[in-house]
Amino acid sequence: MTKAPVRSLRVIGLLSGTSIDGIDVAAAELDLTEDTIQLTPLGYTERPYPAELRAALHAALPPGDCTAERLCQLDTEVGMAFAEAANQGIAELADGRADLVASLGQTLHHWVEDGRCRGTLQIGQPAWIAEATGLPVVSDLRARDVAAGGHGAPLASTLDALWLRELAERAAAPAAALNIGGIANITVVAPGKEPLAYDTGPGNALLDAAAYLVTDGAQRQDTGGELAMRGSTRQDLLDWLLADPYYAAPAPKSTGKEYFHAEYLRRALAAVPPVSDADLLRTLVELTARTIAAECQRHGVRSVLSSGGGMHNPALTKALTESLGAIELRGSDELGLPTEAKEAYLTSLLGWLTWCGVPASLPSATGARAARLLGSITPGRVALAPPPAPEHEPRLLRVSPEHAAQPSNGR
Repeated sequence: MTKAPVRSLRVIGLLSGTSIDGIDVAAAELDLTEDTIQLTPLGYTERPYPAELRAALHAALPPGDCTAERLCQLDTEVGMAFAEAANQGIAELADGRADLVASLGQTLHHWVEDGRCRGTLQIGQPAWIAEATGLPVVSDLRARDVAAGGHGAPLASTLDALWLRELAERAAAPAAALNIGGIANITVVAPGKEPLAYDTGPGNALLDAAAYLVTDGAQRQDTGGELAMRGSTRQDLLDWLLADPYYAAPAPKSTGKEYFHAEYLRRALAAVPPVSDADLLRTLVELTARTIAAECQRHGVRSVLSSGGGMHNPALTKALTESLGAIELRGSDELGLPTEAKEAYLTSLLGWLTWCGVPASLPSATGARAARLLGSITPGRVALAPPPAPEHEPRLLRVSPEHAAQPSNGR
């Protein structure tokens, strides 16, 4: 009797988002039955970057400068930090056992020119992770999609399309997944249609830049939305911001902090009369909320499943709820994926798909010519032995709610 290929794997997912707060870590069991992937969350945690490394990463972002020497150092330092995070995840979340590590790394630059993505750079050398854990590492998950003509983003569309399909079919109406990190992105899943996903614009990027600016570097974010809640929307500034051609550009499209950064904010402030600190933060909250809501309304979305750090900003969630109007706003927790950890579980899924030989990019979302196997695999301590590709293409993803993860005490 021929043994069935082993596709039930325990995977550690690692990434650091565009807000550069630290490293998100999740552990998941993933298995495939016919066309359905079962994802069982085992736990998640967040590991802050050392203060010096975080400052160095911020300094390397545009409009800052970064030499080849500094880039080499950062690639190593981030790789070592990710290696420590992986071992923490294995020990604290996975009962000391895992089969695979998947790393989305730290995005340092996303090169978009004339509406086309020409390159993307995620650092965090995977060899350090493989050496520290002894496990194979799937990394560099965006570049192949870019080479195939896509944007390499938003890769959340891969999870969202599988995860929301049943919800959209039951409601007979489009549903959307929203993630608000440094950049906000949505995935729209409608019955009988190809999923659509793209970056809607800044999420926390300009808010964080403004908090840093108005506090003279004392704060990197408006914690709890306190400043924004004291202010009022400055319509002249909001009009200037909304006139940016990015919002009118057709999907697929992607953006990042190389576009929405502190210098961009300074240009906006120079274009209007003086703006108070609180009014600046309130206006940027309104920008993020309105641009997200406009895209959801454009596609006739009835329900939005939200995640990401931006959902912890009460000023932003209030503005978003008001802008969405009749569209229902729910947390991703309601379908089993913790708000803070969804993208780390996404990374686990992407690594598992690559290991199992399943293309993980959605051309309708990224703009690539066709779906592609993503990433590069760095061997662990033993020979690589991935299973053959499955007979059935995955169509659905279900999360085991009874095992939904709680934050690790090792946070």
